[in-house]
Amino acid sequence: MNVMNFSIHSFLEKILERVLPDHGFADHLHGKFRPDATAWAMMVLNKQGIESEIVRLAGDRLLNYQMPDGRVVISIDHPDVLWPTPLAVLAWQNSKIHHNSAWQRAVLFMLQATGVHWEKPDNDFIGHDTGILGWSWTDRTHSWVTPTALSMMALTVAGYGDHSRVTAGANLLLDRQISTGGWNYGNTSVLGKSLHPFPETTGMALNALAGRVPREAIEPSLQYLQGRISTLRTPLSLGWSVLGLKAWSVSPDQAQEWIVETLERDAQYGGYDTPSLCLLLAASLATEGLESLIVQEVEGATPS
Repeated sequence: MNVMNFSIHSFLEKILERVLPDHGFADHLHGKFRPDATAWAMMVLNKQGIESEIVRLAGDRLLNYQMPDGRVVISIDHPDVLWPTPLAVLAWQNSKIHHNSAWQRAVLFMLQATGVHWEKPDNDFIGHDTGILGWSWTDRTHSWVTPTALSMMALTVAGYGDHSRVTAGANLLLDRQISTGGWNYGNTSVLGKSLHPFPETTGMALNALAGRVPREAIEPSLQYLQGRISTLRTPLSLGWSVLGLKAWSVSPDQAQEWIVETLERDAQYGGYDTPSLCLLLAASLATEGLESLIVQEVEGATPS
């Protein structure tokens, strides 16, 4: 086993150390259960075919965080925080033999849920079109890049890549693209001043748009990310940047080395949280974008 493969294997073991006695995964070693940590761990371990019983039981634990309408929440005490739903759909996708009913209800919820939108006034100081439908972090709030991109990926994997909601999500992301390339949290300018892009949201948006729009529509964003990625050594920025570039088949030759270098800084920073650690491993294992980790449905699948 070479050094690179050993590094990946050792960090897969770190994920397994975070399994809780009552199942699911903690946010950190000796930490507390988190739905997002559990969903990310399920995706990575499923890809590697590791500890299928642990993955099944983790999927069972996620059921406790699904509300009657299908959303999966970050906390039972905060049912309005619904952004873990697409992560749960991606996680349950590979364990549908055990969690099909929950998967169906989460998919249906995502098809019906939307952020708050309104027709943009002519004199509005916000740079983006506020009327395009997308998805929000929390219920009854405006749509932003991260939840929209994650929801598009999840629905594509679920067989709804051609659904009108996913098409609207692509339109939202294109509208939120900064003119010089890249995306930030979801605006382009405020009071006439152009905002700066972030590598992580740029990678997410590129991943979600892959195969949906002509390359020329996102070429400035690809160039922005290719110009930044060699400087990135945090899990969130590097992980999503690699996945976004892989989705467009432009991953740098050194990407795996940068991932291993970042993984090996784990102890230096007190241990990465579980989603960050899994994101780096996902970026390493994926052949294309995030969806390449998941067994995908045939287009037009219908949850019943």
